[in-house]
This record gives sequence, structure tokens and C-alpha cells, in this order.
Amino acid sequence: MGMSLNRGGFMSEINVTPFVDVMLVLLIIFMVTAPLMTQGLDVDLPQTKAVKTLPKDSDHLVLTVNKAGEVFLDEFKVEMPQLQDHLKRLVLTQNKQLFMRADKEVAYGVVVRVMGEIKAAGIDKLGIVAEPDQTPVAKEAAKKS
Repeated sequence: MGMSLNRGGFMSEINVTPFVDVMLVLLIIFMVTAPLMTQGLDVDLPQTKAVKTLPKDSDHLVLTVNKAGEVFLDEFKVEMPQLQDHLKRLVLTQNKQLFMRADKEVAYGVVVRVMGEIKAAGIDKLGIVAEPDQTPVAKEAAKKS
């Protein structure tokens, strides 16, 4: 119990069991929800032969163009007129690398327009994200190299 009588006076004792129970429940909730928070936008990336994995560090920003032509910086939607300002503020001033992912169904003109905004913002280095080629010929060539 929280308090007990001891020789005519009160002696307080801390009961940590409820505290530990609450902390374990919070830990389980965090462990279950954390992987759900890292899911990105659904984009069907084009396939190519030479693909490097996206860096795991936090010094990069991912610009995504989905099938509908909407532009996202990480997971936040950005309208095209504000894209240049956001890129200057988030990429140039924070000295981050920029990577672009575009759905393979997006029109070429949309991708070129986005790349034009990136160049106009003063960003010279742009990484393009794609998936490895899964055709049997590409798999055979990857085994040989």
C-alpha cells in the first residue's frame, strides 16, 4: 500500500508497480505505431539497371511526384508556386541533399517542370530514386558483375 502506520507515525513508501505497468503499456504502443509512421507515399518507381540505395542518414530530403502529379517534400504536400521557396529554405539553408522520386506514370513534362523549379532554387545536385531492374536479363547481368 502507499502508506502504513509504523510506531505511531506515518511512513510513506513509493509503489512503483503502477508506474512500471503504465511505462510498459506506453512502450508497447510506441513499438507498434513507430513502423507505421515511417511509411512513405505510394509511388510506382521506374526500374533501371544501376541503382544505389537511398542513404539512411537524416541529411537528405525526398521530393516525390505521385501519379496524379502532386508534389511532396518528404510527406508534406507542396503546391508548385511555393516549391522553390520551400526548397531554398529546407535544402539550401540546412545544407541537405535532395532526392527525387517520380511515379513512372507521371508525364515527362511534369517531371521536367519540377526539375526546373529545383534548378531555379539553386540546387545543383539532385539524386534520382528508382528501383532495380527485375527482368531476367538484368538479373543475369547483375550476377555476372
